[in-house]
Amino acid sequence: MSDYTLYYWSAPFRGQFVRAVLAFAGRTWTEAGDAEISRLMQGPVGDMPIPFMGPPVLVDHAADVAMAQTPAILLYLGETLDLLPQTPAGQALALKIVADANDVIDELTLDGGRQMWTDARWAAFEPRLRKWLSFWEETGRRHGLKADSGYLLGGAAPGMADVVTATLWTTMADRFPALDAILKDAAPMTAALSRRVAALPPLAELAKQAREDYGETWSGGKIEASLRKVLGA
Repeated sequence: MSDYTLYYWSAPFRGQFVRAVLAFAGRTWTEAGDAEISRLMQGPVGDMPIPFMGPPVLVDHAADVAMAQTPAILLYLGETLDLLPQTPAGQALALKIVADANDVIDELTLDGGRQMWTDARWAAFEPRLRKWLSFWEETGRRHGLKADSGYLLGGAAPGMADVVTATLWTTMADRFPALDAILKDAAPMTAALSRRVAALPPLAELAKQAREDYGETWSGGKIEASLRKVLGA
């Protein structure tokens, strides 16, 4: 039996953060599948492993615990898998990075496809994306990150913040060359860190599996199609 069951759609997007942390920590999980997620969402709340409006949901079988909401899941995994800094301030900063990553993908899908991307909307948004990137760059700078060494919060080994950072930026960059160019231009240290961490064997294998399972899909749906159109991807 797998260590965990993950409820997330057949796409990388938000669920890839959870998959990456589990893979990095050497844990196994079973994907519940789209049909089971839909069944739970359409059914009574009493049948859910934890009340949730949408995935991801993670069930830890050994602890008999279920978690929903990406930051809550990653905080739980960070604590139970020893992937967080030792100080309360460091732990809060790691969680802040997770929340920022979650916000970035929400903004890149215009709040889940509430609107579609147009050339004008993208032109107005790109400076904001560059500002988001500057947050990662400045956080790393303050903790000794360099282009060829170091980690985002200054630890001796990559932690949850580094895994989430690498997953956020490389998953997008590998599917949207225009975003890769913005990443390298606006945040070169973050780009280099992301590639170094993403090249670690468990994360490289996860990325390979994602390609096999999901192809070029990132978030899916009409919103991804509109993003690809404005970015020429």
